[in-house]
Amino acid sequence: MHDTIAAGPVTLRPLTAGDADEMTEVLAGEELYSFIGGTAPTLAELRARYEALEARRSPDGRQEWLNWIIRRDVDGRAVGYVQATVMDEGRRAEIAWVVGTAWQGRGYATQAATALAGWLRGRGVTRIEAHIHPDHQASMKVAGRIGLLPTDRIEDGERLWTWERQDDTQWEAGA
Repeated sequence: MHDTIAAGPVTLRPLTAGDADEMTEVLAGEELYSFIGGTAPTLAELRARYEALEARRSPDGRQEWLNWIIRRDVDGRAVGYVQATVMDEGRRAEIAWVVGTAWQGRGYATQAATALAGWLRGRGVTRIEAHIHPDHQASMKVAGRIGLLPTDRIEDGERLWTWERQDDTQWEAGA
């Protein structure tokens, strides 16, 4: 299992299938999917997805699947999730963050993504990528705050944002 990560007013706790009940409510509502696509999962769908993710590895073993539930420190309530798919022998990670609509605009995504990116950099990841819809202003702000820069590459309607370690210097939040 991977680490629990402190992230200011929230803590990232490794996802388990048991989180599906609470996360079904967090991930409900059509508005949440306007930029990320898809629809709100049913409890059965989410439980099955989380059970598969608990393997923490792709079936071929080449990808590490790391997923955390974002929980508020004040009451332990789930407000969203972050995920990282680590590839290329641990050098590259694709990340994503989702905060339920009821909890958006409070800085939870920025806090969680900052902590996730720092944790990945601390593990030696040298390239971090995120795919963001070009109209999703809030996610673009989060990406910029964690040091990702937009590229000219568009995949499935989303712009690729990247951060790459330039030398042996370490990235620091707020630097």
